[in-house]
Amino acid sequence: MLDRPSALPATVGAALVAAISAGALLVASPALAQPAATSMAAVGAKIQPHRAIYTMSLGSARNGSKVSDVRGRMMFEWADACDGWTTEQRFQLRFVYSEGDDMAMNTNYTTWEAKDGLRYRFNVRKLVNGELDEEVRGEANLKPDGAGTAQFTKPEPQEMDLPAGTMFPTAHTLAIIDHAQRNDPFFTRTIFDGSDAEGPTEVSTVVGKPGAPRESAKDPLLKVAKSWPVRMAFFPLQSEAAQPEYEMSLRLLENGIAESMQIDYGDFTVKAVLDKIEALPKSGC
Repeated sequence: MLDRPSALPATVGAALVAAISAGALLVASPALAQPAATSMAAVGAKIQPHRAIYTMSLGSARNGSKVSDVRGRMMFEWADACDGWTTEQRFQLRFVYSEGDDMAMNTNYTTWEAKDGLRYRFNVRKLVNGELDEEVRGEANLKPDGAGTAQFTKPEPQEMDLPAGTMFPTAHTLAIIDHAQRNDPFFTRTIFDGSDAEGPTEVSTVVGKPGAPRESAKDPLLKVAKSWPVRMAFFPLQSEAAQPEYEMSLRLLENGIAESMQIDYGDFTVKAVLDKIEALPKSGC
């Protein structure tokens, strides 16, 4: 089987800048309670539901990389469903390998997450070269301390425990903005996104200094007061490896829009550039 990424990360569902070594990103983190509901609600109130289209391409390939080119598009939608947030991501990517082979990967990933961050539903369908490669479906529930369980119905019925301090992906995105606004740049959390049946991942996050608003931005949705460079490193929960499985960098606006992003798989990177942005209605609840 060709060496390839199994999926693009769902955390910050959209979601490239600060060049920080992976070793510095991995910091010890005790089991933490969920962020205060009032803090998360304040951040959530400023979120702009939106639909974004990104052009994806190969950023760089190191010597010896098996990947010689990447091309495609991603649609990301973040909607306000009154009592929860819904997200949908659609990837259409073609990987070209140095041996001459290529691979088309289509992924459709949809979620619903309660605004209190304690309930979550997920559905993932991945096609490789037009054939079903993986299908994942289920739901998860957390207690206020972040401990809980995930129940999968696909690819096969199973239940797994989630450790204290676990967060779902939209809550994690809101937590990044909350940390950025409080000038608290370093934190590590356990994230469960349901993108595969392997369970949660430890994500170490570094938030850079805020940037000035881009008056030159073509769309008013991008002319917000603050944005931050964010870098995340993703580690298997049980791994003691010093290097992450992959890293993700992005410029995150305070309204929740990712202006650009890059995923670093070690021997190659994939970059995403925002092509189109469209506002979606707030629930009004």
